[in-house]
Amino acid sequence: MSQGGLVSGGTAPAVGGTRQATLVVALFAALIAALLWSVTAGRYPVPIDHVLAILAARIAEVSPVWSPTERIVVEVVRLPRVLTAAAAGAGLSLSGAVLQGLFRNPLVGPQTIGAASGAALGGVTAILFLDFGLSVQFGAFAGAALALAAVLAIHRSDGLSPVLTLVLAGVVVSAFCGALVGLVTYVADPETKLPGVVFWLLGSFASATWPKLGLVVGCTALAGIVMLGMRWRVNVLALGDEEARTLGVDPVRDRLVLLAAACLAISAQVAVSGTIGWVGLVIPNLARMIVGADHRRLLPVAALMGATFLVIADTLARDLTPAEIPVGIVTAIVGTPVFAYLLRRNAAGAA
Repeated sequence: MSQGGLVSGGTAPAVGGTRQATLVVALFAALIAALLWSVTAGRYPVPIDHVLAILAARIAEVSPVWSPTERIVVEVVRLPRVLTAAAAGAGLSLSGAVLQGLFRNPLVGPQTIGAASGAALGGVTAILFLDFGLSVQFGAFAGAALALAAVLAIHRSDGLSPVLTLVLAGVVVSAFCGALVGLVTYVADPETKLPGVVFWLLGSFASATWPKLGLVVGCTALAGIVMLGMRWRVNVLALGDEEARTLGVDPVRDRLVLLAAACLAISAQVAVSGTIGWVGLVIPNLARMIVGADHRRLLPVAALMGATFLVIADTLARDLTPAEIPVGIVTAIVGTPVFAYLLRRNAAGAA
């Protein structure tokens, strides 16, 4: 399906500059509200005024109105977790929107280029042979890089560079990495390794820490700067390679740079929280319905929506039941019906 499919069928007219600025401010306010709600909510609720006082105490002299336990809950347990979820959601949504533009296909997501599957394979391999910790992060980054290299090798093997070949190469690598993940899961020790592997694969921010937050924020910021800085080039690439060359854009070079940036953001998320699906697929389509297909407007909106969505999903995952639900399950439960609605809406619009 090309970009004229779901994209055009579910796309709003482009918004003006004033409306765009108002929308971005509203989405940023919604993100702040979601972050504050997530920090206050839980089995040990912390009043919002105590949360604000604890945060203010980091930069100014504030009379303590909180208990020591509340400060530990906010600063050590919840704050790094909710900020990690926000950064991961922004990175996934940015990557998904860029990939959909590059491939001119709204059904493309972070799994398409093989980065998510490769990162998952690298992570579970590290868990199997080593343990949780830095080895998982290094394994995820290495797996994503090798998967992207394999996709590019397959894609360039015939000397051609059509978008369809790149998509199919990603599907092949993702399927192969998925099979190897299944093999690792099968051979993992059911007493010591398997539970951790399965829970990690389903996605969770339960192990979020300040160092992990720094990792995902740093990688997402670097990748985001590249993707946002090249957002007008994504518009050109979405027109097709011949049109891009006519407008002075090198489609092979720019696509490679954008793929590497998306791979960095995706692998950073997988490295700190396991595999989380649907965010990079559904959120860009919802954002496109609001602001249109111009990536200069789409990317900032998608990033803010993705951050807010994943913060809310993670809060529900840890608070809905006595035992924490993997956040990947929550995003799938929410994402699948929403995407089904988008498909139905597109079909109705095309009829």
